Parts: sequence; C-alpha cells; structure tokens
Amino acid sequence: MIPHPPEGRTDVASRLRRHPLEQAAKSIVVRVATGKRSRRYVLAVVPGDHRVDLDALAQRYGGREASFAAREVAERLAGSISGSITPFAFSPELDLLVDEGLLVHDEIYFNAGRLDLSVALCVADYVALARPTVAPIAA
Repeated sequence: MIPHPPEGRTDVASRLRRHPLEQAAKSIVVRVATGKRSRRYVLAVVPGDHRVDLDALAQRYGGREASFAAREVAERLAGSISGSITPFAFSPELDLLVDEGLLVHDEIYFNAGRLDLSVALCVADYVALARPTVAPIAA
C-alpha cells in the first residue's frame, strides 16, 4: 500500500508513487455498441503511458463503435470514483480486458479505489487474482 496526496491522473499518481509510467495500470470503463440497442461494457486496462485503442475494442466485440462510458455508469460498474478505478472487474456487466504490454513488468501500480491510496502488486499475483482476458488494446 502506498499512501499519497489525492490524485486520479495516471501520470501525476505515478510520480507520487515513484515508478515508471508504463508500470501504472490505467483502468477505463468503455461502452461498446454491439447493435442498435445493445452494448457491452469493458474495463480496459492499459499501461499508463498508452491510451485505450477504442477501434480495437469495437472490433474485438464485433461492435459498431466504442467510447468511454458515461462517468456515472463507469463509477457504478467499477464501484469507485473516476480516477481511482482498480484493474479488477467485480460487476458481471463488466468484461475485464488487459493489454499484454502491461503484463511484461514484474510489478504494476494502481489506485486502490481511492484517490489517496495506491497498491503495488506483483504481475503474477494480479493475473492469478483478476484472471483477465489479455489482448492488444493499447494505442
């Protein structure tokens, strides 16, 4: 556990935690439009120095488009406020998809569901606990 001043921006939080930006697990809830009235929500986790490739997510789910979920939807599905979303999916409405580039490190860092507390976690332990689907989703 790493206490620090409240911060939800990945780059600033990484400096406060004193680790390289690429070891930060940036977690973003994405809405994929899979049909006229159907959608799928994905917790996309990418290295902190990358962005989520929305086109790759849309293609992966056979969707027409992908976009960031509305803040209130993201916070409800993730169970925490924006900027503090952990790389774990606890809602059955949320698929967990992690970019392979994040898992090349020995350790990853992320906010612990709060803006003032973070976690450093061994990647092997993260994979064992979260059981994510791994795919190239970072741009």
